[in-house]
Amino acid sequence: MEFKKEKIVELKEKFDAIINKEENENVEFWYARDLQNQLGYKRWENFIEAIKKAMQSCESAGISVENHFRKVTKMV
Repeated sequence: MEFKKEKIVELKEKFDAIINKEENENVEFWYARDLQNQLGYKRWENFIEAIKKAMQSCESAGISVENHFRKVTKMV
């Protein structure tokens, strides 16, 4: 799959627009519900399956899941 530079820039801008920052710890993160929309998932039930697969991939690669996926709730 070949990406054009314009498409990569467009995608980066979309993801940068939904970044959250924890200033005290100099940490950037995304909420899954925000990523869901950017990645084109209409239903949470479908997106949570993609998240589970990503977590399994981390485990298989010996990467700490806890360092990359945090369970949080967002107050509305």
